[in-house]
Amino acid sequence: MWKKIGAGLAALLVVLLLVVATRPSTYHVERSTTISAPAEAVFAQIVDFKKWDAWSPWSKLDPNMKVTYDGTQGTVGASYAWSGNDDVGTGKMTMLAIDPGKRVDIKLEFQAPWESAAKNGFTLEPLGKDTKVTWLMDGNNDFMGKAMSLVMDMDKMIGNDFEKGLAQMKKVAEAAPDPAATK
Repeated sequence: MWKKIGAGLAALLVVLLLVVATRPSTYHVERSTTISAPAEAVFAQIVDFKKWDAWSPWSKLDPNMKVTYDGTQGTVGASYAWSGNDDVGTGKMTMLAIDPGKRVDIKLEFQAPWESAAKNGFTLEPLGKDTKVTWLMDGNNDFMGKAMSLVMDMDKMIGNDFEKGLAQMKKVAEAAPDPAATK
């Protein structure tokens, strides 16, 4: 009887390992909104990490979060590092590429609660006096990431945060003075 139970458990484990192995090795999360502001005003909110506190969905989760900024904000190589509670963890973002008014590419690295890296970024599309902004993230799933995808949907989990952040960014950018008007 114990041999049958052991064989059954071993077979179940093999099936579980096969299911995990067949999960996608990458993930993509993307959300968009239209903001009633010129691309330059929206871009100003994204390219300067110091402005993220006003709209980031994670900035209010830990009022005691420690934040450091390195490099010249608005330039490639500028970074933002944080260390906080379990809701925000510990990590760093670094500007990888900037196309003014059009695109920002960011390297996102988490150290805690688990180590991972992803490509994060924004694209902006002028629509007359409005701007369509898209927030996206692409990453790789290692074996543990694949296993976690059985019980957690990265698109829903991160996508909801992106939606909250974009809604707050919309409020901030629409209330901000037009950068072109101050030139």
